[in-house]
Amino acid sequence: MLIQSIVLMFHVGVALLIVMFVLLQRGKGASAGTGFGAGASGTVFGSRGSASFLSRATAVLATLFFATSLSLAYLAGQQTAPTSLLEQSLDEPPPAPQTPQFEPTELPDLRGLELEPEALDAPEGLDVPEAPAESGGAEGAE
Repeated sequence: MLIQSIVLMFHVGVALLIVMFVLLQRGKGASAGTGFGAGASGTVFGSRGSASFLSRATAVLATLFFATSLSLAYLAGQQTAPTSLLEQSLDEPPPAPQTPQFEPTELPDLRGLELEPEALDAPEGLDVPEAPAESGGAEGAE
């Protein structure tokens, strides 16, 4: 875990240096002014030295960026333990739910209860299919 953090910080540093070196480089169209002597006096490395130094440094940094990317991918694949609290809570079994305790009660006996026919009617606006007429014989006895 510690080595992964160190490689990650180095990776971010290399990425920032690549951005800085790419922005420092001049485009291909900027070399037209150097033919008249305008750009040679303003550089530290001379008229041609900065272009080759910056391009070589960018290539070296790009290689380091590629290497650190591969090493971070390898280190991430080797990691087995969950790192976040959310993943840790998902790995643990949930606590058993507590079921409420009900006292048994006696239900009223409804077998002998006679209902009025109006109580069995469906409310208005509700289509209820009528029950099929019962036949006196056994089903499927032909």
